[in-house]
Amino acid sequence: MPRILMTGASGGIGTSLRKLLPPIYPDLLLSDIKPPADLGANEKFKAADLADLAQCEAICEGVDGIIHFGGYSVEGSWDQILQANIIGGYNLFEAAYRKGVKRVVFASSNHAVGFYPRHHKIGTDVTPRPDGRYGVSKVFGEAVGALYADKHGLKVTCLRIGNFGDMPLDQRRLAIWLKPDDLVQLCRIGLEHPDIHFEIFYGASFNERAWWDNHRAYEFGYRPTGRAEDFREHAMAEQAKLKPDPVGDYFQGGTFCSMEFDADPSRIIDWNKR
Repeated sequence: MPRILMTGASGGIGTSLRKLLPPIYPDLLLSDIKPPADLGANEKFKAADLADLAQCEAICEGVDGIIHFGGYSVEGSWDQILQANIIGGYNLFEAAYRKGVKRVVFASSNHAVGFYPRHHKIGTDVTPRPDGRYGVSKVFGEAVGALYADKHGLKVTCLRIGNFGDMPLDQRRLAIWLKPDDLVQLCRIGLEHPDIHFEIFYGASFNERAWWDNHRAYEFGYRPTGRAEDFREHAMAEQAKLKPDPVGDYFQGGTFCSMEFDADPSRIIDWNKR
């Protein structure tokens, strides 16, 4: 069995996948800047600061494939994003290349394209329109992944993750929800499919309200088991508790778009209707 490294093991997604991945990849190595509080006796863990290339190389030693969930997972200051996501993301790919890792699954985000309006259905080949510094870092990560795939032959899969969780929690999430088991399925495609070179997939389950064309994932065998509309009543009840957000409710990125927003919203909305 291959040795798989999963970064970001102490985060929300990493915590969930720590329970789902071992039956598939028994030789699973976990990493984060600090160990999970509930680290099990049978779990293998190596601490690493992604901003340090030498530490990245150390965790990549003897690894066949990487699931990269490490980094700063929300909007933050430029320095936070720079160190964890941009420098850290570059270091991870460079270390993987130096240590002969064959495949990387990179956790990108819907926030790489968050400033597309919700009435536009988009594919994976659109021009990036990030909705913040975090989104910019994910665009950067996708670009670095493409570079290492094309120049060095690393097999790279980027997952523009929507909203990961057990159920969609509001109206926006009915369009972008990702069930944990479906994320595992996408990771397995990236780690195992023989035809992967460089791909971008949307990390979303079967969502009838989806804003994304995810046909490339389906062409590689993706068959999501989660259906967002099964939770419609709960999601809409939670939506009713939220305050209106004229900017966030218009764009796919939601509150990431309205955060720090000080442009003229009428101009942007008119532009997007053209």
